[in-house]
Parts: sequence; C-alpha cells; structure tokens
Amino acid sequence: MTNKRTNQKRFRIKARVRAKISGTTARPRLSVYRSNNFIYAQLIDDAKGTTIASASDVKAKKGTKIERAAAVGAEIAKNGGAKGVKSVVFDRNGFKYTGRIKILADSARKEGLEF
Repeated sequence: MTNKRTNQKRFRIKARVRAKISGTTARPRLSVYRSNNFIYAQLIDDAKGTTIASASDVKAKKGTKIERAAAVGAEIAKNGGAKGVKSVVFDRNGFKYTGRIKILADSARKEGLEF
C-alpha cells in the first residue's frame, strides 16, 4: 500500500513539473528515470516529439548503483554533445534530487552539459 501511495505522490509532482517545463530543439529536456535496479536518461525535444539521445546502465555489469549513475550522466552528456546539445532543462520525473539522481546530474554537468 505504501508503494502505491509513493508512486501516486511522484506522479502528482511529475505532472506539476511537466506543466511548467518542456524541451526545445535548442534546449532539450533531460529526463531521468530511476528504477530499483537501473537508471535511465533521455534528451527529449518536446516541440518535435523526438528523443535526441539516451543512455542507461542496463548493460553495465560492474560497479555500484552510484558508480553506474555517474557513468550514465557522463554518457548522456557525451551523446548530447555529439548531437550539438550544450544546454538542457532538467526533469527529475518527480524523484527527489538526492542520491543517484543528483550523482547523474553532477556527472552530466562535469562533462559539459549546462542546466
């Protein structure tokens, strides 16, 4: 029961945030999703409805979840940089800005993404 309530709260937060932010071609949205086992990141152009770049730690076998989150942040920054993306809007998808979400964001900033 608690998990259902937690997800409902996250969906309410997500809807409230998504009403205010959207990605453009010049400044796409960096959307982050965290499951119990993995973490995923996408650069999304909401104006066109397309995904510019994506990264996840599904294929990574070694390292802790924190280390893999940092690797995903670096990978999404490199993939975005290859497509000409320098600045993004951060969308944490209703998750708290702590732990793996914060590590991913810091790693992406370190690799050159601005947000």
